[in-house]
Amino acid sequence: MASLRKRGRQRVGLVAAASAALALTACGPGGSDDGDHGDHGDHGDREARYKRVIEDAHPRPANVIEAAGAPTDVVRAEDGSLLLTYNAGNVEDDEGPAATAWRIVGPDGHTVAEHAEHTDAEAAPAAFKGVRGGFVRVPPGEGVEGAYALDVRGKPHKVISTETPLRTRPGDVLLAELEPSLIYRPATRTVAPPAGVPDDAIRLDIDERGTAWSLDQPLTEDPNRIVWQHDGRVLGSTAVPKPYTGGILAARGGTVALSLTRGEGVRGLLLTTDGGEHWQTVLTGGIPWRDLKRGPESLVLEVLADGRLLVGEEGGRYWLADDHTNSAFHELKTPAKFTSMTVDGTTLYGIADATTATYDLVKREGLWISRDGGREWRRYEQRE
Repeated sequence: MASLRKRGRQRVGLVAAASAALALTACGPGGSDDGDHGDHGDHGDREARYKRVIEDAHPRPANVIEAAGAPTDVVRAEDGSLLLTYNAGNVEDDEGPAATAWRIVGPDGHTVAEHAEHTDAEAAPAAFKGVRGGFVRVPPGEGVEGAYALDVRGKPHKVISTETPLRTRPGDVLLAELEPSLIYRPATRTVAPPAGVPDDAIRLDIDERGTAWSLDQPLTEDPNRIVWQHDGRVLGSTAVPKPYTGGILAARGGTVALSLTRGEGVRGLLLTTDGGEHWQTVLTGGIPWRDLKRGPESLVLEVLADGRLLVGEEGGRYWLADDHTNSAFHELKTPAKFTSMTVDGTTLYGIADATTATYDLVKREGLWISRDGGREWRRYEQRE
């Protein structure tokens, strides 16, 4: 299950909507709609309500969601239920009070559960992964403690946390990439380190078949290598072509892609579409790599269920492969400037939000969804 890759940015703004079921509202091809949304009343009134929310010791979920304006993340369970997380932090400083909330929306678009907490601006926002039967909380620290499961009705369940490594198998979900690496096994509700991860691994992903793919960086002058293993047995490896080093790694259903960096920029992709039998280097394909200015860590690299790649950068432009060969890409037309984008299956999820703390909304703020490869987008909104 993919999730939006957040890096702790505060999500802020106000949107005037009642606590009600979430529903999709249409936006035609090309992403045009009726412009901004939300409360465009007095700025001082919005500021006062926002401050009341983050200072409330027991905030209501609807108030936190209203104050946040847009979700920080969205993940999908196997049955199609969505869990959206929200964060409203201190605007004046990176310290002080804050509030977080999550809301579970069923496949029919109705809210089935929600929860809110008072916290502080320095605390790590809650993060979840979608799994079979519901969702799992990503441990907030550097160990296995702090994880718990939610079923699709929002009922919490304890998970087993162990430091004993588990050999990866189909159905395992990567919770934390490194420092430490953690997986979640839905069948036993267990959080544990994956077995066999090389000591020099700097990137990690696990596909739905249970194959673990790592980018290894040796301490010598040897090139980076992609290594893949299953059930504790190494299946193969390939070297990253010089003069490049490896960046972001993504794996799903036989398609594995690694961004290639040189200096401070991303310059292409190393990828396979047959589980590592054959590898190709894509340095063009319609993506103007040198136009990506936000650095390798801002790159978005996701694999759709049909093997196509989504490539872009947070707050910038995005490209989708024309087919599963991933040799040619076209730029997506989005209805708003997305601060982040991810995929689940073949569905695209984009979030438009402020990148710095502010009481005001940004244009077309919120969660946008496309189920047809970005030709038509729908904004997830609340309605009576």
